[in-house]
Amino acid sequence: MSTYLPKEVQEGLDAARLAAMKKSSRLRVHVGDEVFRVLRMWKDGFAVEESITPKLRGLVNLYEGTNHLYQCLIVGTEVEAGEMHYEFKRATAVADRPALDFYRAPDAPVALLGHDAA
Repeated sequence: MSTYLPKEVQEGLDAARLAAMKKSSRLRVHVGDEVFRVLRMWKDGFAVEESITPKLRGLVNLYEGTNHLYQCLIVGTEVEAGEMHYEFKRATAVADRPALDFYRAPDAPVALLGHDAA
């Protein structure tokens, strides 16, 4: 049995696969004021649609919906089946509070109560 597909059939299958990934993904990459949909993401990179996304490089921000996930330095690696793949040089998770510069004991009090001079 042959595994060869005509070019038109392969292009149709690739277009259908990209459309399904675009519908299911909530991930976005923000570059300045521009926003592009991320088709899929893995441990050390992500993929965007090659035909509508310009070549990206440098500092970008990754969001899932409105949640800011990572601030990343990226570099483009390859184009495969209509997807442009990017690898992280650095991916720093965004925290909702500033980093502590001291050790906080797990049983430490949350706040101190003052004495009322009544």
